Parts: sequence; C-alpha cells; structure tokens
Amino acid sequence: MAEYDYIIIGGGSAGCVLANRLSEDPANRVLLLEAGGKNDSLLVRMPAGVGELIKAKGVSNWGFWTEPEPQLNNRRLWWPRGKGLGGSSAINGMIYIRGHARDYDQWRQMGLKGWSYAEVLPYFKRSEASDKGADPYHGDTGPLNITHAKADNPVFDGIIKAGVQAGFAETKDFNGYQQEGFGPYQLTIHDGKRWSAAAAYLAPIAGRSNLTIETEARTTRIVVENGRATGVEYVQGKEAVAKSATATKEVLLSAGAVQSPHILQLSGIGAPEELGRFGIPVVHALPGVGENLQDHLDVTLSWTCPKPITLYSMTKGWRRPLIGIRYLLTGKGLGVLNGLESGAFLRSRPDLDRPDLQIHAVLAIMKDHGKQPAAQDGFTLHVCQLRPESRGRVGLSSADPHADPAIFANYLATEEDRRALREGVRIARKVAAQAALQPYNSGEYEPGAKVETDAEVDAWIAASGETIYHPVGTCRMGVAGDPMAVVDDELRVMGLKGLRVIDASVMPTLVGGNTNAPTIMIAEKAADLILGRPAPASEDVPVYGDHERAAA
Repeated sequence: MAEYDYIIIGGGSAGCVLANRLSEDPANRVLLLEAGGKNDSLLVRMPAGVGELIKAKGVSNWGFWTEPEPQLNNRRLWWPRGKGLGGSSAINGMIYIRGHARDYDQWRQMGLKGWSYAEVLPYFKRSEASDKGADPYHGDTGPLNITHAKADNPVFDGIIKAGVQAGFAETKDFNGYQQEGFGPYQLTIHDGKRWSAAAAYLAPIAGRSNLTIETEARTTRIVVENGRATGVEYVQGKEAVAKSATATKEVLLSAGAVQSPHILQLSGIGAPEELGRFGIPVVHALPGVGENLQDHLDVTLSWTCPKPITLYSMTKGWRRPLIGIRYLLTGKGLGVLNGLESGAFLRSRPDLDRPDLQIHAVLAIMKDHGKQPAAQDGFTLHVCQLRPESRGRVGLSSADPHADPAIFANYLATEEDRRALREGVRIARKVAAQAALQPYNSGEYEPGAKVETDAEVDAWIAASGETIYHPVGTCRMGVAGDPMAVVDDELRVMGLKGLRVIDASVMPTLVGGNTNAPTIMIAEKAADLILGRPAPASEDVPVYGDHERAAA
C-alpha cells in the first residue's frame, strides 16, 4: 500500500491549489486523486468551448440532475459540475468574482476566526496575477492569471451604458472598492486560453518528484481508524482496479459541494438516519453532512438584435468549424472569447446593505444552458438572486459509490427569494428599454409580452429557472457546539482527526457572486493552516457601502 503525507481527494479548483502549495516543501509526499481525466482537450483550452462543455454530460462534466423541485413545477434541473483536472474551473464561464466584502465579514461575525474580508483579502491577492498590476485590492505575482474584459462589442458596452441610464451605478472593478453597479467582468483567461486552476497551479509543477497525480481515480471510501482518517480506497481506470493509499498526516477532501458530502456519507460519516436508509455503517455521526445546500437560481431574459453582431451571425454555417480551426492554428479569433464580458451587481430593494442580484450579459439568445439556441441574433441578460434564504441538501441515492448523489436544491422555498428574483426580472427589462440598447434591441424574445403581472412572472420563473452553477455549503464551517457544523474554522472535520474538507462546501453562506475565486482563496488559506504557517497581515481597505468608513 502506497504511503503519503497528504492525500488530496479531488483535482478541482481547491485540490489543484493544495497540490501546489503542499508540495512546495520537498519533504512532503503528496498524492492527488482525480476521478476524471487530464482535461487537455481543445474545448477546455479554448474559452469559446464553454458553451459545449456546460450543456452535455461527458469526460469533463459529471452532468448531474436534481431531484424534482417543488417550487419549479417539479422539474429536475440540470447541474453541470466539472470532471477532470481543474474541476469546474475547466468548464465554467471563466468569470473572476470574489463576492462582496461583507460576505466574509458576516462569516467572521458567525464566530469563524480568520475569515473576515480583511483577513482573506491577502489570499485573494496571493493567488492572482492581474493584467492591470497590483493595487490595494489586487495581486500581480500569483499563478492565477486574470484579464479585464474589454467589453468592446457594442452590445456589451451598450448594456453598461443602459444600466447607468436606468439609474444604476457604474463600476470599473467588481472586485475592488465598489462591487455595486454595471461594468466589465474580469476573466480567468490568459493569452487566449482558459486559465483553469489546473493551468495555474498544476501545470507548472507537474514534474515535482514529491507530487503524485493520479487521474481516472475515483475515491470510494475514506478509511477511519480509532477516530482518525488514515487513508483512502479508490478505483482506477476503465477496469476499476481497486487501490488504496495511507496518509501519515492528513486526508484533504476537495471534491466539491456535491461530491464532498457524498464521499463522507459513503464513508459512514454523516447523519445516522441517512446512512441507515442505505445500510451504511455509522463510522462517525455528523448530522450536518449534506445539509445547508445553497445555490444561485437564474432566469434568462433575451432580446433579438437587428444587426449581425452577436454570436449567432458570427458562428452560423461554415463559420462555426472555422473558429476551432483558426484557434488551433493561431490561438486567435472568436475562440479566445467567452461571450460573457459585462454585467452588474444590484440591490432588489434600497434598504439592503449589499447587492442581492447579479446580471451576466451574454452575446446570444441563450436558454436552458445553451441547449436551445435561437436561430437569430440577440443578447441575453441572466439574472440570479445572490443570497437565497432557501436551503437544500445532498444525500445518498444508493450505497453504490458509482451512483450519483441525490440533490435536493429546494429553490424558491421562501417568499423573499421569489420577490427578489421577480424584481430582478423587472430591472432587466428596465435596462433593456434604455436608449443605449435601442440600436441592438428589436424586441423581447423571452419571456415576451405574455408575462407581465407578478403571478405571470412567478409562473415563468417556475417554468424556466435554472442553476447558474454555484452550489455551496454542504459541509459548512461552524463553531464548537453547533450541531450542524461539519468543519471548524480551520476546516477540520468535527470530532475526527486527520481529515479536513477544503472546497466550496465549507462556505456557511453563499457569497454574492461566482464561486470559483472564493474556492481558490479558501484553498490558499487552508494550505497555511495545514502547514502551520502564520497568516499574512490583514489588509483593511475601504469598501463602498461601509458608510462609517466612507464618511471618515
């Protein structure tokens, strides 16, 4: 049986960071286990490949489905999750968003030491190489290359101008002093290539002799002996050859918000009643495993465009195959674009202390994850509610480790969630009606004039709402005495030794934005915690909306 100091389960955004940082010391023997493959296909490398990767189950996408959703007409929702090195950072929209500063201050107020905005900002900066250089909010020497979208297509620029005309703020940096407003996105794209966590953290160090990377290696059980995680069991390759490895220091679970709780449950760590339903012996009772699931529900409003300047005209017919050919030969052309270059963070009502709505602008008429493309030019405004009150869970569907977990997202379970998303629909329509977009707007395509009243909007949301791919919270952080906490503020599993969970599942509350950047930050901080390194000095920078600080 192979022996290592650290075993990392999952080669996604967090796992790639951990593999890099822990193996910096040549004395540490590190094993990274990834259930998928190397993720080195053209579709993964090429930013424009995101549309194909998201919509279909395949070598780079687990392609999960939820259980029937009661508030969404009992529909089962498509949940893409990244598979292979880089995880979801290899199939996502490449938008770099950290969330609002107050999201992290809220974690600290929950008793979680070390997680305030001032304390996590140095980790965001450590990971980042911004194309605009360093400033109080950004780093320029990290492995994760970040580029600022130019938003030079007139539709993207028009959306920003229309937002201002509609009475909203404009911001140049969603990750800086002011999140609220309309502006250009920052992207994990570098030299025309997707800059996934694998490209950033694994590729440069893949030759380290103390780092072993095993792909096509699916973890089936974490081994626990006498209250301590001592290793893992996994199967590898098409033949599913059974293997095992031991960890002399720690097992680090980084399989994501869906599969981290699932692996714990398969290992007998979870709620006894959930394990008992599938005949899994209880190794360690922990009722919070799989609970507290939160996700951003999204609706897509779209408008037709009278000019051939959107992705439909740019890619129709013979143009489509040429995009890949040109990209493969030159690394240039439409293949370097993600089609998501501007958006907004807004409040659904003025008394909120931070934005609770996000808009992603897409240069195409897009519905159902791109599975139903419209045969005409147009643009889409994705609207999602950032801080849902609703809570779901991830559970078992079988004791078979190869069976998909059961996902109960429980969207729109509260009136506030329904109200906020309804208001988001009205805001999107208000923006689209402004003068700056009139040259590019020849009429609302979806949902259309048939949807106007509150009841009609609610019914349309129930019929068309989908995930925008940000599940978190299923192994949440908590303080001692919290019966539903899964890990403490150092990400150690409650009541067990030698086992941590390090990924988006530990977030106690969903941040206001896309979740890839926060997941990388969590892993950067976790590496210091594991290695016993002192945390960097806090950086208490001003943030718009903190009225007392702004007044001073």
